[in-house]
Amino acid sequence: MTLLIRWPVSDPDVELERTAEPEQIAATLEQRGIRYARWPLRDTLTAAASNDDVLTAYRQDVDRLIAEGGYTVVDVVQLHPNDDPSWPEVATAARQKFLNEHTHDEDEIRFFVQGAGTFYLHLGDEVVAVLCEAGDLLSVPALTTHWFDMGTRPDFTAIRFFLDEDGWVGTFTGDPIASSFADFDQLAASRA
Repeated sequence: MTLLIRWPVSDPDVELERTAEPEQIAATLEQRGIRYARWPLRDTLTAAASNDDVLTAYRQDVDRLIAEGGYTVVDVVQLHPNDDPSWPEVATAARQKFLNEHTHDEDEIRFFVQGAGTFYLHLGDEVVAVLCEAGDLLSVPALTTHWFDMGTRPDFTAIRFFLDEDGWVGTFTGDPIASSFADFDQLAASRA
């Protein structure tokens, strides 16, 4: 279940809004200039699907978004727990990279094929968390301060869209704000 929570920057214990209704999530984000949509899932994909399989399954949706936005690079990122002894270190390193507040010079667009992750958007005097799950498309506008948390046990597949061939390039703000708000694991647990 997708979840949106808004807090004032000054008090992460006060929820201004909490909703799991897709229409309300889309409306709240649209008011803030953020695109949110739901795409139909392809039941034929499993966690073992290759990146090419994922792109093939979503080719029509991907091509439509490329035509709309002029994206030049589309790829798939997958992080799934496995039996490799180095998995805990790989998962921790991947998570830490995105946990600090940052911006990008271009929109950050993700479509979640499987699993989940949370985008935290620092928008003026509020923080908006969007716990995205399979079927969710989120576009964080260029220069929006934000961070991303995939949890202590990352498990997701997402399609990413870029204008720049360099792909993901973040400019970190140095603000420790991310440590003040509930993390992915806490948000996921609060949905029950």
